[in-house]
Amino acid sequence: MSAVRPQILVIDDEAQIHRFLSPALDAAGYEPRRADSGQEGLRGIALWSPDAVVLDLGLPDMDGKDVLIRAREFYSGPIVILSARDREAEKIAALDLGANDYVEKPFGVGELLARLRVLLRAGPRRDATSGPLIIGHVEFDPEHRSVRRDGQPVRLTPKEYDVLAVLARDAGKVIGHRDLLTAVWGAAHRDDTQYLRVVIGQLRHKLEKDPSVPVLIETEPGVGYRLKV
Repeated sequence: MSAVRPQILVIDDEAQIHRFLSPALDAAGYEPRRADSGQEGLRGIALWSPDAVVLDLGLPDMDGKDVLIRAREFYSGPIVILSARDREAEKIAALDLGANDYVEKPFGVGELLARLRVLLRAGPRRDATSGPLIIGHVEFDPEHRSVRRDGQPVRLTPKEYDVLAVLARDAGKVIGHRDLLTAVWGAAHRDDTQYLRVVIGQLRHKLEKDPSVPVLIETEPGVGYRLKV
């Protein structure tokens, strides 16, 4: 079996950055992922759990530092800031907020790749042999984007799948309401808990043996939800 290529998510609204950075990442043995806004980037981090993130600070919908703050609430992988802001105060603020490195625009692709190699050497890689997540009577397979209950396929809506994927990535841990909402609907909806209640109810109806007594998706009152393992 061939090795799984590390995923690098690039969050930048400049098309030219993606045009030359994506093929460079691909040639270096990485799987490039793209996001053009802060909200899209947060959703990508939650759904793909990339091996590293390259984050621009000047995004069209929100400041990159706000993306960094929200990402650090549920993502522990390397984050490299890529920005034209060269003031020392900006660099210090980004690093204090949880960035692992800071690269100024314009930049050399070779330097960025070298910095990514250093950061990825310090962290775990994906296990190419890992299989689906099986919890009781439910099987969740993110590689094939499929869900089965008692061996039978379960049809989920995109939002239902996305919520389940975020819970499954950190199965056993409580994921806060705002983290789930930001990851699936975007930062603008981080307080719209009614969206989450509806989707959790739908997931329980489709996955739980008795939706009135949920044992798969647990509620932590006032905090969030946990996918029980």
